Amino acid sequence: MPEVTLGLDLGTSGVKVVALDAAHVTVAQATRSYPLLTPQLGWTEQRPADWVAASLEALRDVAGQVRAAGHTPLALGLSGQMHGAVFLGAGGEVLRPAPLWNDQRTAAAVAETEARIPRADLIARTGNRAVTGFQLPKLLWLRAEEPEVFARTRRVLLPKDYLGFVLTGVQATEPSDASGVGALNLARLAWDDDVLGALDLTADLFPDVVASAAQTGTLLPEMAAQTGLPVGLPVVAGGGDNAAAGIALGLGSARPQVGSVSLGTSGVLFVPLTAPTPDPEGRVHLFAHADGGFNLLGVTLSAAGALQWFRDRLAPGTPFGTLLEEAAAVPAGADGLTFLPFLSGERSPHMRPDLRGSFGGLSLAHGRGHLVRALLEGTAFALADAYAVMRPLSGVTTLLATGGGARSDLWLGLVAGALDLEVRRSASEPGAAEGAAILAMPVAGLYPSLPEAMPRLSSEPVPALGAAQAQAAYRLALEQTLSQPA
Repeated sequence: MPEVTLGLDLGTSGVKVVALDAAHVTVAQATRSYPLLTPQLGWTEQRPADWVAASLEALRDVAGQVRAAGHTPLALGLSGQMHGAVFLGAGGEVLRPAPLWNDQRTAAAVAETEARIPRADLIARTGNRAVTGFQLPKLLWLRAEEPEVFARTRRVLLPKDYLGFVLTGVQATEPSDASGVGALNLARLAWDDDVLGALDLTADLFPDVVASAAQTGTLLPEMAAQTGLPVGLPVVAGGGDNAAAGIALGLGSARPQVGSVSLGTSGVLFVPLTAPTPDPEGRVHLFAHADGGFNLLGVTLSAAGALQWFRDRLAPGTPFGTLLEEAAAVPAGADGLTFLPFLSGERSPHMRPDLRGSFGGLSLAHGRGHLVRALLEGTAFALADAYAVMRPLSGVTTLLATGGGARSDLWLGLVAGALDLEVRRSASEPGAAEGAAILAMPVAGLYPSLPEAMPRLSSEPVPALGAAQAQAAYRLALEQTLSQPA
C-alpha cells in the first residue's frame, strides 16, 4: 500500500492537515477554523480547546481520505504559529486562554527584561532582543498581572507543542519554535539558566528540547479513536511555521545562498545560516532552523495585509487583479506619492510597535492606481530595509517567493529591484503543513535523513523592476517619521 506522512499546521486563523507521499505529492488535505479573541485593545488570544477540537476534526477528515485512497499513514509531524503561551497547571490543565504571537500587552515585561539583562548579552545568547510578541514576556506579564494563575503554572508550552502533548501525553519542544521563546541559548540549543535566573524564573517551566525531526511520542489510544488514525502512530516534534515552510521549500544550511520572501499578511524574509550569527542590535530575528542549522528572519508586519486593508476600506468589492492592473499603469515612483506600510507598527528593522502608516505627497493629480502603486513600492522598500541588516550576515543570492502577493509580477519585480536579489516563483507553493509532513519522513523510514527528504523545487525568475528615485523618497519620508518622538 502507498505510504504517507501527515503534517499539521496550527495557524492563527485555522488548522491545516495534509498527507504527502514520498514524492511530496499531496494525497489528502483538510482545514478547520477557530475564533480569535480580542478581550482588550492590543490583546489577541485563542482557546487551546478550540485548537484541539479543530485539529481532531481535520485529522479525522484526512484519515478518512487516506483510508479511502488505500494509503498507510506512517507518522505525523507538527507545525504552528510561534511565540504563543499555553499556561498549564500541575495536572496539565489549561489555566487561561493563550496569548498569541501578535499580542501587544507585554511592553512592561519587555522593559523589565531589558532592565535586568543588557540587550547585547541577551542578543548574544538568544539571537534576539526582548520582543513584545515572544513567549518569555508573556510569562512575566502573567506573574505581574495574574499572580494567582502564575502561582498555579507548572509548565508553559508553545501552541503546536501543546497539541503534541494532547495527542501523545508528552511535553516537548524543538529548537526552531523554542528559539522564539526568548530564553533559548542558541549556541547550546538549551534553556539559558542565566537569562532565566536574571528574571527569577527556572528552566523547569519549559519542556525538554529535542531535534525537530525527532519522535516525541506516539498517538494515544483515545486520540486514535477520535481521529481514525492508528494507535501508536509516531508523532514528530516538527517546527515553527516559518521553519516548517522553509523545509517545504527546500531551504536550509546546505544551500545558504537560497532564501525566501513571503508576501502574505506580513512580509517575511527567511535566510538560512550555517552558524548562529545575530545582528548585534537585534533588528532582525535569529532562530534555530528545523534542519539543524539557523536562519535570519526579517518581518515587515503589513505586506499583503496592507493591500487587503486598502481594498476593504477604500475600494470594497474591487478585485485585487483590477487594483494591480491600475498600479502597473502608473510610472515608477507613483508620481511622487509615498507609502509607509506601518499599519500595525513595525518589526524589522525598527522594532517599533508605535509606528503608524501614512501616504505622503498626495495631490489632485493622484488616483487610485497611484495609491496602490505607492503601497506596493512601500512594502517592497520596507523589506529592503530589513534585508539591509541581513545582507552582511548572509550569503543569500536568490529568494523563492511565496504568499498571495507572490502571484503579482509587479510586486515581485519591485521586491527584486528593491533588494537587488534574484526573486523566483516556484511551480508549487508548499507551506508549513507540508514541511511538517516532510519533517516526519525520516522517522517514517521514507528517507534516511532530513536533508535527503527536503525537496528541490523548480522555479523561474521574475524580472526586477527599478525604482531608485521612489526608494530615495521613501527613505526621506521614513527618516522624518522615525525622528518623531515615540
